[in-house]
Amino acid sequence: MVELFRIGFLSITVVDILDIGIVSLLFYALYRVLKDTVAVQILLGFVLILAFSVITQSLNLKALNWILRAISDIWLIAFIILFQPEIRRVLLLITRTRLFRLFVRRNFSETIDEVIEAVNELSDRHMGALIVFPRTQNIKMTIDTGISLQALVTRELLVSIFNPKSPLHDGAVIIENQIITAARCVLPLSAITKIDSGNLGTRHRAGLGISEQSDSIVLIVSEETGAISLAREGNMIHNISIELLPNLLQSHLSSRSYSELQSSL
Repeated sequence: MVELFRIGFLSITVVDILDIGIVSLLFYALYRVLKDTVAVQILLGFVLILAFSVITQSLNLKALNWILRAISDIWLIAFIILFQPEIRRVLLLITRTRLFRLFVRRNFSETIDEVIEAVNELSDRHMGALIVFPRTQNIKMTIDTGISLQALVTRELLVSIFNPKSPLHDGAVIIENQIITAARCVLPLSAITKIDSGNLGTRHRAGLGISEQSDSIVLIVSEETGAISLAREGNMIHNISIELLPNLLQSHLSSRSYSELQSSL
């Protein structure tokens, strides 16, 4: 390998520069995710130990290098045990990146099927529901108002969440990439109180409100009538039949505009 330059007795090549750059980017990305947690202090300590280990190895200080390597092994195990929630958070963020989705294609139709089955049951039992599908715009502030779940979407879980006896039923469920991110989320209320001469309840105004402030798709089930509605871009479609709902929801979750969807109904 061609040598670029030397620092004392160290020979630096292109591969060394590339290796250092990749490792630096990885540690920086990890620091960005963990910077508001206690785990970042442990991470910085681990980085310092690794740096001293490299220096002692370069200087051929075998005993000191052995001690530092032993400490780094223990440090890494302690980091994994003590900071499982933070590590889980990092892995979840990785699985939601576009790069990850290029290699692992998700079958989102299965998630829609589970949601449709749950909505059908909730509608039949007149159990109110509010389900939000975020798209390109970040609604983290809304997600933070609720209870974090990070659970796979299933019909049984959705029905249990919106059961009136559940402590999570009062509020919205956020679904991102087959995962129920949070429940009992508080949504902003729309200033619109009537549509087609009909009064909107709090649940419908909340669904309409988040659709006005983001590009989210919102499913609403009325507690009084069991009717299913869908909100997007400050518009609402009422009384959707369960037969039409799968294709309609799939279409709205795609990139098509609201006006195109309205003309296709």
